Amino acid sequence: MVEEGGEEEAEGESGEMPAAAAPLQRCNGFLPGKEAAGGGRAAPAGGGEQPAAPAAPEAEAMLAAGGGRPEARVLETRLSRRRLAVLAVFSCYSLVNAFQWIQYSILSNVFAGFYGVSFTQIDWLSMVYMVAYVPLILPATWLLDARGLRLTALLGAGLNALGAWLKCGSLAPQRYPLTLAAQAVCAVAQVFILGLPSRIASVWFGPTEVSTACAVAVLGNQLGTAIGFLLPPVLVPNTPNDIDLMAHNIGIMFYGTAIVSTLLFFLTGVVFEEKPKYPPSHSQAVLQTKPPEDYSYKQSIINLFRNIPFILLLISYGIMTGAFYSVSTLLNQMIVTHYEGEEVNAGRIGLTLVVAGMVGSIICGLWLDYTKTYKQTTLIVYILSFIGLLVFTFTLDLGYLIVVFVTGGVLGFFMTGYLPLGFEFAVEITYPESEGTSSGLLNASAQIFGIVFTLVQGKLTTDYSPRAGNIFLCAWIFVGIILTALIKSDLRRHNVNSGIMNLDVKAVSADS
Repeated sequence: MVEEGGEEEAEGESGEMPAAAAPLQRCNGFLPGKEAAGGGRAAPAGGGEQPAAPAAPEAEAMLAAGGGRPEARVLETRLSRRRLAVLAVFSCYSLVNAFQWIQYSILSNVFAGFYGVSFTQIDWLSMVYMVAYVPLILPATWLLDARGLRLTALLGAGLNALGAWLKCGSLAPQRYPLTLAAQAVCAVAQVFILGLPSRIASVWFGPTEVSTACAVAVLGNQLGTAIGFLLPPVLVPNTPNDIDLMAHNIGIMFYGTAIVSTLLFFLTGVVFEEKPKYPPSHSQAVLQTKPPEDYSYKQSIINLFRNIPFILLLISYGIMTGAFYSVSTLLNQMIVTHYEGEEVNAGRIGLTLVVAGMVGSIICGLWLDYTKTYKQTTLIVYILSFIGLLVFTFTLDLGYLIVVFVTGGVLGFFMTGYLPLGFEFAVEITYPESEGTSSGLLNASAQIFGIVFTLVQGKLTTDYSPRAGNIFLCAWIFVGIILTALIKSDLRRHNVNSGIMNLDVKAVSADS
């Protein structure tokens, strides 16, 4: 065992635990926890690695009396300093991917004029992200479970860079098909990105920081959306009488994105490892004691779809996140309908919406780590999102942009802040199933609802008014509130980390 206060683990090392690690007993794959005298305690979030203390003899005697067998040695739990670099790099390339998603929609009138296409065709540059996700999510989650975190991360970052460079070749009015193909490549990259926050948080972070880490990972994607709202209108002003100048400005945006995304691809190759040398929590230690051949991806999918609370969350998450995707895609059209010529302010309103949501995400992540009140927090945020959308809907046409800024900020705080809540709640109620699989299914639901909501809301906005489209979303979010209230809160992962043994749950390997 490494002596207390010893050196940090070697970067990239992923071998077996030391033979002298403290031998704890387990009961059906689950550990005695903090209740045992001298039980393990996680290392501080910002410090070096510290070994967990061994279980007391009383805990071993209790397990023996309850039928537990000392057949397996539990791995030592420590926190790795590399986890912060992994989280930072992932957040950055997720940011670039989200920026590429929204950069067309916030300039829908500019790109429609540049490529000589309809607004619907520009909307498809956003919706292709949603369309690509649905058929590819199951192969992507299988790859994550079968080939691991590092390869999945490299695919996400690499395809993101490839799509960005392909866009650089579409800088001419006749090249809409090429820019659509490039955006499709970025959409495939998104499949290998959106499901990773909860996996990275669980594999690399301890139980007292896992929800905050997931929120930070999601925040990178949100920040990319925020920059996508703010920067493109500044870089590419609407110059319909000078197409050459417009192409030059679009080129600055495209080439800058390509260079940044390429740099992040190389950083991903340097920083990312499959997992830390030591598991960061008891729940991860339990998963790592199971041999890889015991894991079945097909059975994991079956288990998830038999989990009624997860199915309810799957639908309610899809409704909320799909509504956010729809509002983000159509925001420019909603704003310019009532405030003609305010494309730049439309981007700023989108920025306000997402930045407020980033603050909401971090607050919700910290709150979950502190209280573990997953269902209550999720339900309250859902209700407040519904109220926020109602207020936004009925104040949009008052003629005061400052009111739209305020209501958009309130809406974003709750609607965007909900995203990490759904991820973490799903991991809790589906443990020990793979975090990547549950998160992937949540995102697939969001993409399906996002496609339907964008098409229907766009049609209602065009044929009637933005208010009609927003009322349509409000009705669906109300349905989501009811479904969220019906979810039974069974915090399985938290129970393992707290030492509460659940004999009905069977451990499944998260890493092959």
